[in-house]
Amino acid sequence: MDVKEAVQVAKAYVAELFDDENIRNVGLEEVDRSEDGNTWTITIDFSRPWESYNGPLASVMQSQSRSYKQVHIRDKYKRVFSITSKTGT
Repeated sequence: MDVKEAVQVAKAYVAELFDDENIRNVGLEEVDRSEDGNTWTITIDFSRPWESYNGPLASVMQSQSRSYKQVHIRDKYKRVFSITSKTGT
């Protein structure tokens, strides 16, 4: 599997897993492949509706909290085997 395919797998997994939370603005943060080439770690970020700043200064602040998830994929099987939280970068 190449890097583009690994990212597609990670994004699709996150979108499906968090579908009921109405996530949006899904983005790619980091891509890492293990030294042995067997595992991809893809960091995906997204926003949740309750993480948005909705105060009177929202248009000025334009601040929004993001969630970061590391998706771990076995290259051989092209499947996610775990997902973990990562603090914001």
